[in-house]
Order: sequence, then C-alpha cells, then structure tokens
Amino acid sequence: MPTRCTVFASGGGSNFQALIDRKTAGDLNVDFVLLAGNNSNAAAFDRARANNIPTLHIAPSHFENEEAYARQLCAALKNVNTELIILAGYMKKLPPSIISEYRNKIINIHPALLPSFGGKGMYGMNVHRAVLEYGAKISGITVHFVDEEYDMGPIILQKSVPVMDDDDADTLAARVLKAEHENYWRAVEAIAQGSIRIDGRRVMQE
Repeated sequence: MPTRCTVFASGGGSNFQALIDRKTAGDLNVDFVLLAGNNSNAAAFDRARANNIPTLHIAPSHFENEEAYARQLCAALKNVNTELIILAGYMKKLPPSIISEYRNKIINIHPALLPSFGGKGMYGMNVHRAVLEYGAKISGITVHFVDEEYDMGPIILQKSVPVMDDDDADTLAARVLKAEHENYWRAVEAIAQGSIRIDGRRVMQE
C-alpha cells in the first residue's frame, strides 16, 4: 500500500507540486491524503484542490492555546491515517506533541547544507543572503527529519549547488529551488519503500 502522506505548506507550494508531478509520473509510491496549512491564501491550497487532495486550514491563532491547537491537529492527522508528514515551505514550528507522536516520520527540506545556515529565522531568502554574505562557494539542499530544534534533525539527503561569483539572492535561490524539486521526492520515496535506517544521527539507505 502507498505511504499515506500529509503535506504542510504556507506559501506557493512548488515543492508540493514537484512531489505531485513525481507521483503522477509513477516515480513516487505515496498517497497525498491531506494538505494542511496556516495561510488560507497559500497557492498550495489551489494545487491540492486541482489534484483532488483534501485540505485543512489550521493555525495556532485559531485556538485559545497551543495545547488545544496540537490536540486538534493531531486528531486531523489521525483522521486520515497519516504515516509520513512532509513539510514543504511550512513557516510554523510544529508543536512538540506532534513531533513526539510522529518521531522520525516528519521530514523537511532546507535550502542550504546543514548544519551551516540553519536555525531560527534561517528560511527562504534569509538563507541565500547569508550564504552570499559569508562568501560560501557551495550551497545546496538538505532533507532532514524534524525534531524539537530548528534544522537539527538527522540528515537524510544532501545535494550541493555551486555559488557563482555573479549570484545575487534571487539567482542563487532559483538554482537551489531547482535542486529541491529534483531531489525532495527521492527522500520521500526512500522512506516510503522502507529503505531508510536511522542509527543515532546517521541516516542510511539500504
């Protein structure tokens, strides 16, 4: 049976679309059972609806406290029998209870080579500007499991992307995003096929 995946997104959802395209092409053996997001205007919701994927608009601000939010979120995930959570440009930190409930079953993609250029506030164009300001010659992408700390979970997959002398944040971002679209699905498929083994911080593909 295909792995049942819930995707979280806050924005355009281009990584979500890349995953849908890989599934359509037959490269990815998963079912997208839910698209959840905190921004009702996110284009990711339109992508989900266009592909008949159920959607859920849910945000901490909808609830009186985080405990109530986490409880409702967990219920929604259980309701669709979620087996893997995929973060695709999701701008909120998941509650600790969700991370605990889905330990080593939540993955994220980061637009740099962790542990460099990660942590709180390091997302989107902030990352690419930091890479350029530091003078790094190589950037890239990192797919990792999600734990309680920003960008600190065990690394599943990394791909390098060259930084050109004439790059600005926009041109570097475009090159990194292309690498994200070409590779995120590989980590998802490896997990779906049960070929990932975790030993401490080391993630190995068998």
